[in-house]
Amino acid sequence: LGYVYEYLIGNFAANAGKKAGEFYTPHEVAILMSEIVAEHHKAKETIEIYDPTSGSGSLLITIGKSVGRHIEDKNKVKYYAQELKENTYNLTRMNLVMRGIKPNNINARCADSLDEDWPVQAGDMSKPLYVDAVVSNPPYSQHWNPTDAEMDSRFKDYGVAPKSKADYAFLLHELHHIKPDGILTIVLPHGVLFRGDPEKDVDGEGKIRKNLIEKNNIDAIIGLPANIFYGTSIPTCILVFKKCRKEDDNILFIDASKEFEKVKTQNKLRPQHIQKIVDTYRERKEIEKYSHLATLQEVAENDYNLNIPRYVDTFEEEEPIDIHAVMKEIKELEAKRADLDKEIEGYLKELGLVE
Repeated sequence: LGYVYEYLIGNFAANAGKKAGEFYTPHEVAILMSEIVAEHHKAKETIEIYDPTSGSGSLLITIGKSVGRHIEDKNKVKYYAQELKENTYNLTRMNLVMRGIKPNNINARCADSLDEDWPVQAGDMSKPLYVDAVVSNPPYSQHWNPTDAEMDSRFKDYGVAPKSKADYAFLLHELHHIKPDGILTIVLPHGVLFRGDPEKDVDGEGKIRKNLIEKNNIDAIIGLPANIFYGTSIPTCILVFKKCRKEDDNILFIDASKEFEKVKTQNKLRPQHIQKIVDTYRERKEIEKYSHLATLQEVAENDYNLNIPRYVDTFEEEEPIDIHAVMKEIKELEAKRADLDKEIEGYLKELGLVE
């Protein structure tokens, strides 16, 4: 029943226009994110997953299914979901229940993740929620209320996102909730990679990005094709974060913007595209015009700008044009046309249509 429900939700999203982005992450993107999380936690016997903008719960469930392949007891995957809109929150609960997940492993909450952070764990008022993996596809460039946010434990070490764009607020909220060995995968628009000046901004996105880089939290940046999300055609990227990376760890940039198949009006990631991205991430390998490992020093020299084209050159040089050959071909065509005009004129004279 859960798979039927997921199928219906997916088909409804495909025809729901802009509304679809509020509750559904395309299955192919969810699969890609889940493979990255599963690779990181494949040795764990239990795992807790949290999605603070859960929508229909499809992303959360796909992640749970992937990590569950490596766990003998599927009931050792625990789900935390938070969603602002009540109707969408009910989709999350229905989706989780119909997958046969035990009630004790479902923790769903209808609330604003930025204004009402997840409550402390029951029985220990001093212990906030920390999980093995956080996954999300939050609303892009959402307005939010950052009043007194500079003292919030989620933001105080990095900076406060501007009122007009909550992208980094969601990101820092999620980074705060992963364990030291945890992993965060989040989908955001490309603007977060370069907006703001890290040196001139006293606060804001440039400062936050610089702090994330200097604290060595960014593991990988994966550029996705445009027009793969319902309700928006803008290109997006998956950002992968960890709290405890080695000092000499590089940032992996992957440009998968050309890895898709056109299906009607939508671009689709196919299994071979997903596999290529996952293999590149797992092996952390450099591929010409596709991926690059950048040192933190290299990123700093680029003014902490993470725009993917700065690191992955996808420019395809056009073949040189032989002007002389082209001009010769044009003259030959003009001569043939002149001969053809004369031939046509001769036929017309024979028919008496012209003098």
